[in-house]
This record gives sequence, structure tokens and C-alpha cells, in this order.
Amino acid sequence: MSSSGHDVVIAGCGPTGLMLAGELALAGVDVAIVERRVNQDVEGSRASGLHPRSIEVLDQRGIADRFVSQGEKHRVVPFAGTVLDASDRLTRHNYTLALWQAKIERILADWIGELAVPVYRGCEVTGFTQDDTSVTIGLNDGRTMRAKYLAGCDGGRSLVRKTAGIDFPGWAPDISYLIFEADMAEEPALGMRHGTRGVYALGRLEDGKRIRGVVTEPRLERGSKPTIDELRKALVAAYGSDFGVDDITWLSRFTDAARQASSYRQGRVLLAGDAAHVHSPVGGQGLNIGLQDAVNLGWKLAQVIKGISPHDLLDTYHAERHPVGAALLKHTLALTALNRGDERTNALRDMMAAAMQMDEPRRWYCAVMSGLDIRYDLGEGHPLLGRRMPDLDLVGAEGPMRVFDLLREARPVLLNLGETGSHDIEAWADRVKLVKAKFEGICELPVVGAVQTPTAVLIRPDGHVAWAGNGSAAGLETALEAWFGKPATK
Repeated sequence: MSSSGHDVVIAGCGPTGLMLAGELALAGVDVAIVERRVNQDVEGSRASGLHPRSIEVLDQRGIADRFVSQGEKHRVVPFAGTVLDASDRLTRHNYTLALWQAKIERILADWIGELAVPVYRGCEVTGFTQDDTSVTIGLNDGRTMRAKYLAGCDGGRSLVRKTAGIDFPGWAPDISYLIFEADMAEEPALGMRHGTRGVYALGRLEDGKRIRGVVTEPRLERGSKPTIDELRKALVAAYGSDFGVDDITWLSRFTDAARQASSYRQGRVLLAGDAAHVHSPVGGQGLNIGLQDAVNLGWKLAQVIKGISPHDLLDTYHAERHPVGAALLKHTLALTALNRGDERTNALRDMMAAAMQMDEPRRWYCAVMSGLDIRYDLGEGHPLLGRRMPDLDLVGAEGPMRVFDLLREARPVLLNLGETGSHDIEAWADRVKLVKAKFEGICELPVVGAVQTPTAVLIRPDGHVAWAGNGSAAGLETALEAWFGKPATK
């Protein structure tokens, strides 16, 4: 039995694990991934898009174009069988990017390859123990690995979560669905419809021939490996025909269960993505919230490992991301309920669809489903505090630039927009980038609207605002020390 060591070991090489590895590697942390798949191939299409906030965080790292160039932009947000115009979302990326998970993973895998992150493929975490200084991880091939921290990005059935003893409370499933990709000998009934228990939908894949479909089963079924006969029966129950379904290349079952880890951290073990929260895929949020979990966690974990910040900084990961996950679970429960096709739900859905076409509810809902409304509770202050910093067009000493240009290295930034005055952060100069720039325009936030442009703003590596000034530096040192450690001179 041999052993090897890293600062962080990530269990799972899906989108969340890949994003977290990239964030840690950018921060100079020795990170590795353990992945049971022997390559990055994904079974079926799985998740199908990136929402605006996810595209923003990729843009913050300078890699958004890799995804945008391969996807299709849609400036609408679906809601209970209708679509809402979302073209007025206050972001540079005011669209949902249609892009299958297989492509998303390949692009992220290429990125972490450039960052020289090792991936141990064909391996699974079988257990671990932890003490005050490290985690000892057992693998299915008999090897052990040691790490300062273990990140469970290993999906809804997370072994890491279960081994850590973290509870996974929530709502038990009421409905099960089959999702598949196959040929159909007969012409299928394309489009979406509402059945008594939930939705049915059939559509053509990119080749224009094969069918991707989702069908609600007549009664709740369990087990992740349904049979072809079960698919045929579900199609007949929904459509009166199985359309000669054949040559099935992907068949899986999911439910409307909604569960969330009671804690995103247990000692030196952390959870992100589906390991921390599972829910119905209605709304297409799962992959996106996982990416955003990773971006919130990465820089904090890096600072703790480097000794910049105390261990307690990791508590803010749960404090900030757990409420986001909890709100998402409630939204998916509501949307699942609206997908039922009985007469009462049909009436409710029609009423809600009409209400959501009104500007204020529409803008609110589009922001929620885009991840643009998130505000971490950092106390009272400027409306920007705790929110994502808009990607303003700036003029600096070397010419035009964008806010997101300043976040490429995943380092915090103090952006001085004031005409006069300066902010002395020399004691944090080794970890916080100071940038002087001018902004002429209106600073606008989704849902909130126009806000006063601050004279200076402290931006965390995840793009959220840690402090905003209004003509003075009051509170800046407190924010610097809270988020980026004690000053080097003390």
C-alpha cells in the first residue's frame, strides 16, 4: 500500500470538482482530483446550459469565451410552460447558454489540464479518517492519500457526505421521471405537455433524428437503473404509444426529492455541488449552483491552507452558500408542483404565468433563475455589499478595461473609483491588488436597479463585494482583516 499527499483532494471530476480544482490551482494550492471514470466521457446529455451568473464567474477567470463559442444563446427564461423575456437582465451575459454537460466538462477539464492539476482516474474514495491536521483517504485500489482537506464533489449519493456523518434532510420523492436518448421508429409527439402527475417532453437531438425525452412515471419508482420495458410502459401511459422506441443509448431515473446537507463542512471535510444539495432538474439549476459553490469555497480554502486566514474563514462557506441552496430547493419544489396537469394546477399555472409577464415579477424571477440576485449577508451598508460586483467598463492608467479583467488571477481587488484620495493597503499589498480607475456611467443591479457608484470597492476573488466606500475609508481595514487576514506588518 503506497500513499501520496496533496493540500486538497477533491472526490469527483464533474463540473463542481473541476471548477474547484481550477480555483485552487490558480491560488497556488497543490490540489488533485480522484475520479472513478477512466476519462471525461459523460453518459447522455445530462445538464444542458449555463445561466448568466455562471457565465460571469467563468468570465472572471477569462475562460467564458471557450464556452460561449460552442453554445447557443437564449434570452428567455422558461416558467411553467411559458417563456419570459429576459433580454433586459443587467449583465453583460444576459442569456442562458445552451450547452450540454459533456462539452462543459471537457472545456473545464482542458482548463485544469493547463493548470497542471493531476487527476487520478479509475479511482474511488472508499473511506477516510481525519484528525486536527489532515485527512487520510482510502482508495478502491488499496492506496491511501493524505490531504490537509477533502472536498466531496461526488454527487447526490456522496460517499464523502455519508462517511463524514453529515445529515441530509429534506423532502422525500413523490414523483419519478425517466430521461432517455433513443431512436423512435414512429413519428413522436414532439414538445412538452402536462400530465396529471407531471410533464412529458420529447425533442430531437442535435443530429435531428434521435430523440431526447423525459416522461413522468405513472407511480413513484425507485432505483437509478430503469429497464427498457419500464420506459416503454411509461411512454404508453403518457402518450398511448411507445413510438417504437429502440437503440436506447441513455436511460436514467430521477425524482423530485429535495435534500440538503445540514452542514457543508465537518472538520477538514467540505461538500459542494450535488453532494451538498439535490433537487429536481426543473429550472436547470444544479450544475450552475455547483459551479458557484466552488467559486465561493476555492479562495477561502486557499487562504486557510496558506496561513493567510484562520480556519474559521471556512465557516463563511456554509453561512453564505447554505441559504442559497435552501432557497433553490424551495423554488424547485414550487416549479415541480406547477408542472402537474390536473385542472386546479392548470388554473394556478395560468394565473402565475400571467403575473410573471408583469415587469417587476418577471425581472425578479429572471434574476433568481440566473443567479444574479444573490446577496450574502455581510451586514448593513452600500447596496453593493455582499452582492456580485457588476462588470463595469472602466478606464485605467493603461486604457479601457472591465471589472472582470481584474479578477483573472482569483485575487482580491481594491478598486479606487474616487477622483481624489487614496486607500493605504500597503500591509495587504502581497495579497490584495490595488487598482485606480475611472467609471462614467450608471451602476445598476438586477432587481435593485441603479445605485450610487461607490468611491472605492473591495472585491473578493469570487466577485462579491466585501466593502464599499462612500468618500471615506471607514470600515476598510476591518473588512480587509476579516476576509484577507491580519496585515503583514502586525
